[in-house]
Amino acid sequence: MDRRNFVQKTAVLTALGMSPLFTAQSESMGLKKVGVQLFSIPKLLEEDFNKGVKMLSQMGYKEVEMYGPFPFSADSAKKRWESIIPMVGFSGSGYFDRTPQEIRSIFKDNKIAVTSTHTDLDTLETRMGQLGEAGDAVGFKYVGLPAIPEERRKTLDDYKRIAETFNTIGEEAKKVGLKFAYHNHGYGLQEVNGQVPLKIILEETDPGLVFFEMDLYWTIAGGADPVEYLEAYPKRYHLMHVKDMKEKRRFSGDGGSPQEWVELFPFMTTAGDGIMDLRSITLKAQKAGVKHFYVEQDMVQNPEIALKRSIDYLRSL
Repeated sequence: MDRRNFVQKTAVLTALGMSPLFTAQSESMGLKKVGVQLFSIPKLLEEDFNKGVKMLSQMGYKEVEMYGPFPFSADSAKKRWESIIPMVGFSGSGYFDRTPQEIRSIFKDNKIAVTSTHTDLDTLETRMGQLGEAGDAVGFKYVGLPAIPEERRKTLDDYKRIAETFNTIGEEAKKVGLKFAYHNHGYGLQEVNGQVPLKIILEETDPGLVFFEMDLYWTIAGGADPVEYLEAYPKRYHLMHVKDMKEKRRFSGDGGSPQEWVELFPFMTTAGDGIMDLRSITLKAQKAGVKHFYVEQDMVQNPEIALKRSIDYLRSL
């Protein structure tokens, strides 16, 4: 990755806020629906939204997860996006300059359901009513936080406070017909003074209000075992980001900075082309309660090839 791309992708991630491999099992995982995170193809969707959605449909994708900012997003979120919009290659609207009704109609025409969206912490704390209206208009039921801002996860006490915040967000989400889910990155997976930050969040949040989205790549890069978490916390994980790793890699630090995330981008690969035993992991995930599986390859090159190979592999297991 050259310096220019490195800097650009670090900016993007800033704005967005391996254990032994498992033995393959003969049991079929039986994935009937495979989704995709739209951040995999922002430029394509910006250039021709209808064409991009049609491509995903023809590949066989049945669900999508959107991402903001949206017209109703907190001003702080919009401001963070301003500097990186040209790098990502889209207009700065998760609706791609369309109305919510148009978005829903386009996906419906292509037999794709919008089941989840990502947003930022400020919007979750201050715009839940608007998120609920968006969910009603577009169709999604899950609203996810892709990352906790760095300034709000510096200590164990910070993680305890964020758990309280998540309970409040989850309660407000439920009132408007949504389910709140936290998506993990690589930070918070190793012990700090005898405690694992992610486990603090899992154990100090209400199982009926706060759900989780496991990112396989960042979980493994952070030195954790996805299957162990799925077994230890059944029914807490409702969503999963599926991608593969070319070779076993760990973060250079604690996995808490965008720079460390970008350093591992070159080792991200199409599902089935890497070292993960995705059959075993996804089988365990289904048994543990995961309902939605989204292929995610951040701003992937040659999506018409890479995304097709990922879904073909997952459907073949």
